[in-house]
Amino acid sequence: MRVLVVDDEVRLATTLRAGLIAEGFAVDVVHDGVDGLWMAREHTYDVIVLDLMLPGLNGYKVCEAIRADGNWTPVLMLTAKDGDWDEVEGLDTGADDYLVKPAPFHVLVARIRAVARRGARERPTVLEAGTLRLDPAQRRAWRGESLLPLTSREVSLLEHLLQHRGDVCSKRQILDAVWDVDFDGDPNIVEVYVRHLRNKVDRPFGKDAIETVRGAGYRLVADGG
Repeated sequence: MRVLVVDDEVRLATTLRAGLIAEGFAVDVVHDGVDGLWMAREHTYDVIVLDLMLPGLNGYKVCEAIRADGNWTPVLMLTAKDGDWDEVEGLDTGADDYLVKPAPFHVLVARIRAVARRGARERPTVLEAGTLRLDPAQRRAWRGESLLPLTSREVSLLEHLLQHRGDVCSKRQILDAVWDVDFDGDPNIVEVYVRHLRNKVDRPFGKDAIETVRGAGYRLVADGG
C-alpha cells in the first residue's frame, strides 16, 4: 500500500514514515502544501495523510484541489486542529476521515487501512438542466459560464431540485433532504430559500427555471428554463 504523508512537522513526519514502513507501507513524505498537491497529481497513492496547517497551501486547499482534479484517492486529515467546525470543513472539502493529533499510532494505522479499504470513490456526476450546471464535488454551480454565488444551503437546495428536475418536490421532501428529518422549525423557510435561489440562478439571466406548483411544492423545469 502506497501512502503520501503531507506534514510540515519534520520530526513527526519522519517518525510516522518509519512506523508506516515497519507496518509494510511504501511511504512518500513532503513538508508543504504545494509539494503535496504536486505529488498527488504526479503519482498514484492508496491513501493521502494530510495535515491542515501547511506552508504554501493549507490542507483544505490541497484537498479541494485534489477533488477538483477528479482525484478520489482516500484522504485522512491528521491535524492539531480539534474544533468541531474544523472537522466539518475538512470533511466537506472532500476528506474521508479526520484524526486529531496526537493520535495513537495504532489508531492511525487502523484508520489508514480503513479508508484504503473503501478505495477511491467515483467523482459525483455533474448535474445539468439547460445552461444550469452544478458540480456536487466542488459544491459549485454555474449558469452558462457564470459562477453562481450560492451559500452551502442554497447549493443543497439546487442539488435536490436538479436531482428531481421535472418533478414536483413538496416542502416536506425538501425539508427532509436539505435540512433534516428532525427539523421542527417553520416550513416556510423553504419559500425563503427558493426565493433566494431564484434571485441568483434565474432572474439575473432572464430565466424561470424554478416553478411554484400551487398547493404541491416546487419544480425545476427539465430544460433549465
